[in-house]
Parts: sequence; C-alpha cells; structure tokens
Amino acid sequence: MALEVPRTREPVELADLVRGAPARTTRLGPVPTGASPLRARSPDRRPLHWVPRYITAAVASDLVAAAVCGVGAHLVRFGTDVGPATQVAVAVFPLVWVAVVALGGGYEVSTIGTGNEEFRSVLHAGLAGLAAIGFASYAGNWQLSRALVVIAVPTTVVMSAVGRYVLRRWVHRLRAAGRCMRTVLAVGREGAVVDLVRQLQRERHCGMAVVAACVPHPHDASLLRAEGVQVVGDLAHVREAVSVWEVDAVAVTSSSETAAAYLRRLSWQLEGTGVELLVAPGLMEVAGPRMHMRPFIGLPLVHVEEPHFTGPKRVVKTSLDWIGAVALVLLALPILVGLAVAIRVDSRGPVLFRQTRIGRAGRPFTMMKFRTMVTDAEAHRAELGTRNQNADGLLFKIRKDPRVTRVGQMLRRHSLDELPQLFNVLLGHMSLVGPRPPLPEEVARYDDSVRRRLLVKPGLTGLWQVSGRSDLTWEEAVRLDLRYVENWSLALDLMILWKTLRAVVRGEGAY
Repeated sequence: MALEVPRTREPVELADLVRGAPARTTRLGPVPTGASPLRARSPDRRPLHWVPRYITAAVASDLVAAAVCGVGAHLVRFGTDVGPATQVAVAVFPLVWVAVVALGGGYEVSTIGTGNEEFRSVLHAGLAGLAAIGFASYAGNWQLSRALVVIAVPTTVVMSAVGRYVLRRWVHRLRAAGRCMRTVLAVGREGAVVDLVRQLQRERHCGMAVVAACVPHPHDASLLRAEGVQVVGDLAHVREAVSVWEVDAVAVTSSSETAAAYLRRLSWQLEGTGVELLVAPGLMEVAGPRMHMRPFIGLPLVHVEEPHFTGPKRVVKTSLDWIGAVALVLLALPILVGLAVAIRVDSRGPVLFRQTRIGRAGRPFTMMKFRTMVTDAEAHRAELGTRNQNADGLLFKIRKDPRVTRVGQMLRRHSLDELPQLFNVLLGHMSLVGPRPPLPEEVARYDDSVRRRLLVKPGLTGLWQVSGRSDLTWEEAVRLDLRYVENWSLALDLMILWKTLRAVVRGEGAY
C-alpha cells in the first residue's frame, strides 16, 4: 500500500511556543469530512524545543526554593547573626539540592510534564538530602545547624513541588492549544487504536497526539478516519511511515498481530532513529506498583501482583474516611444549613433525596443527596428518554434537564448536592474516594468484569469525578472505576481528592 505523504510545513520557532503564539503549520494531510477542528489541528512538529526551557526553569525554580528556604531557616534559628559555617552551608545548599534532584531523575525528559514521577523525584531528593546531611554531619563532625535540616529541607521539598506544579500548568495550557505535543504513530488493531486516539484526545495534558496509524486492514479503517487520523499502511509499513511522517513515538497497542517477534523486529528497525517505542500491555487497567519486570530463566516477564482489599492500608483508609468526613461536616455545617433553606424556599418538597444504591459486596444502602429536581421527576423520565446523553449504557443523564430546579442547577454544577453523602461516609456505607455508587438496576445487568466495582466501597468522589463527570460515556465511567479498583492506593486517593477540588470549582461536566 502506498503511503500518504504529508505536505511540507514551516519550522516552529521556540519563541512562538513560549509566547503561546499559534504554531505556523499546515495540516498533516486531508482531514475526513466531519472531523472536528480540535482533532484536525496539527500538533507541534518540533515539540522537544520546549524541553530545554522547561528544564532550565525547573533548575532555576529549585535553586530559588533552596536559597529562600535556607535563608529562612537561618533567620528562624539565628536571626541576623551569621557565622562562617552557616554562610557556607546556606550558599552551598541550593547547589547541593539541585544536584540531588538531578541524581534522582528530577530533570529527566521522560518524567516532566505528566504523571507523578516528577513530584516523586523531588520527594525522594528530600529524603536523600536529609540522610546525606545527617551522615556527612556525623562522619565529618560538622557543626551544622539543626534548623537547616529540620526546616530548610522539608520546606524546600514543598516549594520545589509547588514550582513544578506551576511549570506543569503552563505546559498543560500550551498543550490544550495543541502546542508542546509529541506526535505518535499508532500500531495495532483498529479498535484498540481508536481507543488510544480518543483517550489521548480527552487527556491532551499528556502531550501526545496520534497523527497516523498502521492497522492490519487499512482499507477498512473507517473509524480511524472518522477520528481525523491518517491510516498510512498495514503493520509492515511502520518503519517507512516513521520516516515519512517524522513522528516522535510509535505506540503499539495490545493485540495478537503485535506479538513478541513483531515487537522485537520493530524495535530493531527504530534503533538510531530517536523515535520512542511505547507498548501498551494487555492488562490495560492494571498499572503502577502492581506491575514489575522480573527476569525468569533468562526471560523478562511482567509480574502482576494480586490487588489487596484488606490489611493495614484498608484500616488507614477507613480511619481517614471517618476523620475527613467529621472534619468536612463541621466545616460545611453552615453551608449545609443554608442550602437546605434555599431548597425549601425554591420549590416544594423534601430537602433530601434518598435513593437505594449498592455498596461494597453488593449490600444495598440508602444514599442521601440534596434534592435538585421537582418532586415528580421520575414520572416525567419516560418523556425524556430520547434526550438521554448516555444512551449507550445504563446511566440516565440529560444536559439542561427541565426537571432540575433553579437551585438544583447551581448545586449540580458544583456538586454541592452530594454533600449529604458525608453522612453516608460516617455510617460506613461509602468512602471519600471510590467508584460511583450504582443503582440496583445497574448492578442487575453487570457482567463479571464490571461486578469488580463492588469489591470496594463506593465513593463521594473518584476518577469519574475528576475525568469528565457526566460527560463520560457508560463505558468510560466503568473503565475508570475498574482502574481505581485494580490500582487503589492512599497516594491515588490523595491525588483524586486534590483534583476533585479543582473539578468542583470549575463545574465542568456536571449537569
């Protein structure tokens, strides 16, 4: 099959990326009729030009953080009385901090901009710094100020993490506009490639955009063409497509056509090209600490650990749920009273809406929410069936639902109607973080895979809350819930709680 050759394009200037100016590019090829401008827009063709500036800014941020925290620790401990040893320590501390972060991989290209590795490297640098300072002070009999250790290092970790967060938000804004992106050639079955394309389109902050694809049957790949992706050949054309399209990475999806022998040959073909090879495992929802590469009789095998739903971590999670729910109820008590009054004044009916939901291990419980609809809302549901936004699944969601009251619209937009579920958390029915609490009729239609959602308590918030909320399809909501169940951890819970605050304030995907 002949390859479709993209039109030539002008180079992208680094200054354009920094200022946020549109990249001077043309489209990657003919765009199918009906493709959205967002999908059709060409990503940056020289995305790595932003990396040196990002790393420079990260180094400068870490230097400033260490210097400010070092001076601050000295002022707290000694005031303006500066001795020679303290002067040397405060002057050297920023340089040592940057060196420790660099040794921990804090400036690696593969970790910046996406994921938690960048923040984890800063935390590891702080722990390593504490250990190194303690050892050097003891071994060299140095009279270092304890304030430098107890105050300077922890505050530097926090300030460096804040600096990285600010830099990351800057990059995410550019990526939302189609800049600072890595172009990807997707390889595999059409269905798996379409799933990858759609996920990367939803999560543009990841910085990757599929611009071309190689599938086993390129003539029949109508779904990919409908997504605005050029189908440039079959699986034998990958090396040639990489050369023609000048992509930054090749993403191989999990399928029988991309078996070990094929992947080995493809990795050889990409050697020396500077193109990264990404391989999606067959266990799509299993990630993080559960997967480890371990050698066995000379073969590299992926070891998948069994998920744990009991034990000390579960006890800690339950304790944090109860403590967090108590604290939130006390803080939100004036808001709860004010919202209750507003609901009673706005429309007739009870303040609370009670509904039977299914909890952990399939046990039913009564979930409480603030009432956001008229009292006879269920009687009008059949009339609105054709407007269901989630007709592909079991959920019933309508944008601009006429049954929602005026106060209810505000409550739903900012998820304030879910505040009474804090009492469900106190009663042990729910957790602060978990899968979406399903209805009994939903559970009755679950298959074995979806039923795994019931292995943990449903949550007041979850991955579904911070990844699109009501804009998600049924399949996407299930996939996110299963991902949480398979990979839950306390760190993941804290990350979701942090992102929930931003999602609630913005009110995106809520109706």
